[in-house]
This record gives sequence, structure tokens and C-alpha cells, in this order.
Amino acid sequence: MKFNVLFVAFLILMSCNTPNKEATTNEPEMEKSTSQLRHVVLFQYKDTSTPQDIAKVDEAFAALPSKISEIKGFEMGLNNSPENLNKGFTHCYFLTFESEKDRDTYLTHPDHVAFGNILSPHLQDVLVVDYWTK
Repeated sequence: MKFNVLFVAFLILMSCNTPNKEATTNEPEMEKSTSQLRHVVLFQYKDTSTPQDIAKVDEAFAALPSKISEIKGFEMGLNNSPENLNKGFTHCYFLTFESEKDRDTYLTHPDHVAFGNILSPHLQDVLVVDYWTK
């Protein structure tokens, strides 16, 4: 009986020490299949740009998902933070990609390049951050 109790205790201890598969994988969490690549773009427009100019840029940016199949999600909006920490960046555009390859295809896509031609006369500054979701 004493042997059985010791054997069961040994089995319990061994099962507690068995590494779990997720903990032992060397694959970074950001590259798991459930992750998405986010591409965050913030624009600061020139003081000389009119609301109509900015609306034209918004319209052109919002049209890109229908032209570039690699874009899996698109959102845009105006800053409304009460913290006043936006450093002049007023417009945010948020794109989702499934891979870095898809993002890179978007960056060099002719429709994205054409969008840059619409944007550039009105752009004072831009900030871009890409990250993998966790």
C-alpha cells in the first residue's frame, strides 16, 4: 500500500513538471496564426489644406481596400482625445493585414502610390506604426 501511495505521488509530481506545449515553443506570439498585422497611420495636414482637400484624401484612402485585396480591415477617424498629446496629428487610419508580405504588397501597390500623389500636397507630417496583435 505504501508503495502505491508513493507511486501515485510520483506520477502527480511528474505530471506537474511536464512542460506544456505552448510554453516550450520557440515561435514568438506575434507570429501565431491568430495574430494580425496592424498598420497605424497618423496624418498632420498643412494649415493651407481646406476641409475639402482633406475630405478628398479621406475618400481616396477609404477606397484603397476595394482596390488592394491584401487589406483585410480599414478604419479611419479624427482625434478627439482630451489629453492634447496628439502633437498636431489629427487623422488616424488603421489597416489590418494577415502578413508582412501582404503589407509590403500594399506599400508598393500602384493604387497606394497613386494615393500618395493625392495626399502629398496636403501632408505636413506622417507617423506610421506597425505591430502584430497579441
